[in-house]
Amino acid sequence: MKRVVQAWSGAASAGRDDARGASLPRLLLAAVLGVAHTQAYAPHTWWWLQLLALAGLVALVADAPRARDAAATGYAFGLGWFLSGIWWLYISMHVYGEMPAWMAMLAVLLFGAFLSLYPALAAATWHWLTARRTRTTALALLAPLAFGAAWGLSEWLRGVVFTGFPWLSSGYAHTDGPLAGFAPLVGVYGIGALAATVAALLVAAARGFGRGRDERANPHGMRAGAIALAAAVALPLAGTALVPIAWTTPAGKPISVRLLQGNVAQDIKFEPVGVQRSLELYRDLITAAPADLVVTPETAFPVILQDLPVDIAIAVRDFTVASGTTVLFGAAGADSPVDFTNSVFGLGPLTERLYRYNKHHLVPFGEFIPFGFHWFVNMMKMPLGDFRRGGLDQTPLPVRGILVAPNICYEDLFGEEIAETLRSQKVPANILANVTNLAWFGDTIALDQHLQISRMRALETRRPMLRSTNTGMTAVVTPDGVVAEQLPTFTVGTLTANVQGTQGFTPYVRWGNVPALAACLLVLALAAWRRRRQG
Repeated sequence: MKRVVQAWSGAASAGRDDARGASLPRLLLAAVLGVAHTQAYAPHTWWWLQLLALAGLVALVADAPRARDAAATGYAFGLGWFLSGIWWLYISMHVYGEMPAWMAMLAVLLFGAFLSLYPALAAATWHWLTARRTRTTALALLAPLAFGAAWGLSEWLRGVVFTGFPWLSSGYAHTDGPLAGFAPLVGVYGIGALAATVAALLVAAARGFGRGRDERANPHGMRAGAIALAAAVALPLAGTALVPIAWTTPAGKPISVRLLQGNVAQDIKFEPVGVQRSLELYRDLITAAPADLVVTPETAFPVILQDLPVDIAIAVRDFTVASGTTVLFGAAGADSPVDFTNSVFGLGPLTERLYRYNKHHLVPFGEFIPFGFHWFVNMMKMPLGDFRRGGLDQTPLPVRGILVAPNICYEDLFGEEIAETLRSQKVPANILANVTNLAWFGDTIALDQHLQISRMRALETRRPMLRSTNTGMTAVVTPDGVVAEQLPTFTVGTLTANVQGTQGFTPYVRWGNVPALAACLLVLALAAWRRRRQG
């Protein structure tokens, strides 16, 4: 037992008190760095702060005596990161779901504890691979690359295991930074790996210069530090050089769009009074003025399509016929009394029949209930259930010679799926459209974070992204990730803009995450081979 405690303290000869004293400050500092890491995302978008936070983590993990200590350090970092970044889930469960406060808090804590396993895995893997250090300049630089690779792979795993939850993936912090130029090449996971590599290179540079002061002890230190610093600077500079590259070309003529924001309060949205308000409000917003495309938020009509009142259905249909407007609206679909979908429907001059897109990536506990968790869902006052998934190969909506590909709610977190959809379409879409309802999370950072996610999808695909939301952020994002137009949050309004579609595939759309994952695996394999050779 004594040896275990000593290992956690980082001193093989220390006692129990010394072990606790040595490890607790490291864990607390890691948690603080995790909280700082969250500030790098929207609404602040301090991308440089992420590099500093990760550099602090690298230094702490590098000094950990064993892999288990490194894992604990990464875990503490993750707790600070996720609990400060996704606390808004409490709002949906307690405020709107009416779950007891203590249980909602516990659920968020447990979820954050689960997500923290991924940075813990990355830290432990990197520590194990690089524990036996080398003084050779070229090989010493392998350690920073290995940290970036381990971090990138752990982020990818978080995005795919148990249907994935890649919210706050590291790469999102760089929508406004120099590394954004890599988005069309390697996507958000690749950017996250590059950011972690830059952070580790900064630490390697600082330590190389520090060791290099004693040329007899380490004659390669100054050289290794200089090379690490040059590499840390070169990566952002390369990203900056990539930013101006368009990757795609304009498709057809710009189309006029109207994006609707109804601001229907979540606590009444599915109550009779809220349903009636939504039906009338969005009927009036849709038919207020013509445009090439009108887009409503997710479940703007909070009913099954077959239950849509006849007078409202006729009003929308007559408006599209008279004005030549294409309307894309959210409602639930039903193919049988027990077969439901979260869908958007479209009708307009170029639709021979009612267009339909069914959500593919469903939200656990919101749109499907994992096995054994019905008791948990039953404690929340939410219209939850098991929906049927749509496919990835669904056709886009035609609008005046332009094709629009919808995605619903947090589907836009999964860039690889949007890329696969574009690849699988006979004629790829020219514009992306995200329809969502974030009223579940109140006036929190979740709204800013989701807009940042949509911006990354625009960067990866080099296509404009339209966002129509219930309470915010309704916006038009250009192919270079810039928010061109945006409505104030928690207001009823219509965002009108002209949008130019694009055509062509970026490397990321063509190959998805394969290049980034392959590079990470190659680096880790090289680090493992080197560790084995060192005995």
